[in-house]
Amino acid sequence: SYNKGIGLDMRQKPVGDMCSVLDAVFGSEKHSVVYSVIHSRSLEGDLSLLARIARNSGCDPVAALDMEPEYVKSILYPLGMLDHPILFITDHQRPEILEKLLADPEIGPNIHLIPDEASWIGGDVTAAVMANVFIGVPASSFSGFIAKSRVSLGYDANYLFRKKNKDGKWVSVCGEQCIFDKRVMNAMA
Repeated sequence: SYNKGIGLDMRQKPVGDMCSVLDAVFGSEKHSVVYSVIHSRSLEGDLSLLARIARNSGCDPVAALDMEPEYVKSILYPLGMLDHPILFITDHQRPEILEKLLADPEIGPNIHLIPDEASWIGGDVTAAVMANVFIGVPASSFSGFIAKSRVSLGYDANYLFRKKNKDGKWVSVCGEQCIFDKRVMNAMA
């Protein structure tokens, strides 16, 4: 079956195992583990799309891109997820983000890096879609695909659109359906 990495894709190349990441990181516990996924993306330094999405949704224009420990904790702490594994999916273009998260005494011990040999788009997507919590970048088509898949499957712990309120606390500004809103996402909806 395709899900187990048996067969060929449309280019006649061997398909990957959709559970490769979950198998590599959690092994036999993959069916019962409680975990979060952070998707960190650089957007190749072009912030124009993120700026437009921020304007249209009301979210912070850089917080999801920078993934500061304070930002991540503002999501995970209220959900009781700071003591659970956190998978970090990245394009590897901003290593300082991972370095900051690893250095944080509350987040760092729970970060799990995905082994290179297990990481591929299908395995990364599966791990993110199946997570208890997903934190992504609203201007990333990869984060968008994951969030749309999760919403479609009924998973509501998706965090892409956040800003600080007048009291300085991080809050979500756009509901679960925002990822489908053409006014916010334009062609990415």
